[in-house]
Amino acid sequence: MEDGKIRIRTICCSMFTFYIWLNGIADSMQPVRSTGPNVLFLVVDDLRPALGCYGNKEVHTPNIDNLARQSFKFNNAFVQQALCGPSRNSFLTSRRPDTLRVYDSHSYWRKTSGNFVTLPQHFKNNGYISVSAGKVFHPGASSGGDDDYPHSWTLPPYHPSTIKYRMEKVCPGPNGTKGMNLICPVDVSTQPEWTLPDIQTANYVKSFIKNITETLHKPFFLAVGFHKPHIPFKFPKEYLKLYPLSNVSLAPDPSIPSGLPSDAWNPWTDLRKRDDVKALNLSFPYGPIPKDFQMLIRQSYYAATTYMDAQVGKVLHALDMYHLSHNTIIILLGDHGWSLGEHGEWAKYSNFEVAVKSPLLIHVPNMTVPYSHKGEKFPFIDVLLGISSQESQNTFRRSPSKAASLFSQIQNGDVLKKMNLRRLTSQLAENNFKGRKSLDVHHSRNPGTFNGNEYVAGKNGTGYEIDALVEFVDIFPTVSDLAGLRVPPLCPKSPWVHLIPLCTEGTSLTPLMRNLTRIRQSGVSSRYTLKWKNATFSQYPRPSDIPQKNSDEPRVSDIKIMGYSMRTDKYRYTEWVGFDGHHARANWSDVHARELYLRESDPLEDHNMANFTKYKPLVQEFSDLLKKGWRNAFPGFGN
Repeated sequence: MEDGKIRIRTICCSMFTFYIWLNGIADSMQPVRSTGPNVLFLVVDDLRPALGCYGNKEVHTPNIDNLARQSFKFNNAFVQQALCGPSRNSFLTSRRPDTLRVYDSHSYWRKTSGNFVTLPQHFKNNGYISVSAGKVFHPGASSGGDDDYPHSWTLPPYHPSTIKYRMEKVCPGPNGTKGMNLICPVDVSTQPEWTLPDIQTANYVKSFIKNITETLHKPFFLAVGFHKPHIPFKFPKEYLKLYPLSNVSLAPDPSIPSGLPSDAWNPWTDLRKRDDVKALNLSFPYGPIPKDFQMLIRQSYYAATTYMDAQVGKVLHALDMYHLSHNTIIILLGDHGWSLGEHGEWAKYSNFEVAVKSPLLIHVPNMTVPYSHKGEKFPFIDVLLGISSQESQNTFRRSPSKAASLFSQIQNGDVLKKMNLRRLTSQLAENNFKGRKSLDVHHSRNPGTFNGNEYVAGKNGTGYEIDALVEFVDIFPTVSDLAGLRVPPLCPKSPWVHLIPLCTEGTSLTPLMRNLTRIRQSGVSSRYTLKWKNATFSQYPRPSDIPQKNSDEPRVSDIKIMGYSMRTDKYRYTEWVGFDGHHARANWSDVHARELYLRESDPLEDHNMANFTKYKPLVQEFSDLLKKGWRNAFPGFGN
């Protein structure tokens, strides 16, 4: 998609950056250890669990699905706040928003709360080369204006040059016009610099992996942030062919939930800033989006997700190309979820399940796949062709005209009618496991799950599934534990927490993972009891009870109300209380609204039961638990 000049320029820039880094590495790094597994940390912007591996039958994500088959897949992983900056700061420091005192994208935790050690900084301090490409920290004031460099990174973070066009009029419109649109499928060859941000990031990462393999033998912590499917939905237009509008469904619950308090509503003002949404003349704050445009949004979100999946596939395949996949821990996550019309809502900015739940995959060599296997684990699967990268190359070599014909058929949509992409992707992944003697030991077609406080172990297949309630603050201690680094201790209660540079407000998930692998290795399909978290905790700030223009992203000084949400196995309870933004202090006696959703009978959270007399005792019980907070729900604390 890039012409030769751009490709050469990208390579030259990457090599120059690498040269500068090599010359300054002695001054920027304090090596404590020279061996250890590499870490590839993949962060995707605004990614809900709309992935094939999470059971979504509409979306094509073959490369991420292949990773999931060789990973632990957490089915109930929740962020601490559904906004990019606060969420990323939270899981990269393993501290919760109230500890960081950061609820917007304009505050830097090192200034508001303390000089906390971050996840990449922890690896850097232990002799790792720590590198950032794309959107890892939220850029700008939220990360000190420099993506927390040099604290967290060995060399200056890389950002694609074309990201500066995200608010420009580059989207094709009617009659040859261009606009700053929400819906933005493009011909990449006509875009500024003839490329797109995530393509640039993937190319940079591939170049880095090649250079570090050939030049320096040091373990690396490589964090890669992909922008899509964040708005605008700007992606190569070819991906639309995968999603004919006739196959796109609307949200199953497009109406505002009964009994929804006004505090809970987010008016999705970021969408309203886009030219094509402005043209709809929607009423503020509740005006519904017309159904035909809703379908365009959902279509574009899915297409942007598939485009992102291709970039993830290129990065994963680079590990195979340079023989690193057998010794690299891989984490893939979304920074939070995203509403696609559920409850009449769009975007994030809420405490609903669809906003705070996000994918979490953890691939661990010698746990999720045998260490002895050093062959290709991650073939790049080109979903537009429906074949692996090697097969694609062979097709072009054998018959260029046949390949051209295939592209033409794809453009017309004919191939998609005949092609079962999911079956093909599954077959490609299964082929990767052929010949492994330990297949039954390490993989399960009926994956082990965690229901309540019990494991159910399975055999004879691929992948591990865990239904336990986990939080994104758990990621820092988990990755440290898996890599053999010191696991941060549990943070003390305030006010002394700001004096502790390295601690966690989460807990390592490795007991869940290691015990599940032991069950699998024993070959016994039985239940295994292990106490774990009773609940997860999220929150979202509001400037007022009534939705207004800054309700989605209030600055700290404007916050008057905080919605604290607690998710258990069977319920979600939220309490909206008065809040002092200057001192990060909740007034629990000043209750503005409550929400209670019975997830067994109402999994979509469409009926607020908090005001029903029948549920008053339950509301009081959850209110008390919410005030006690996350420590009380920890394994070994509240169990």
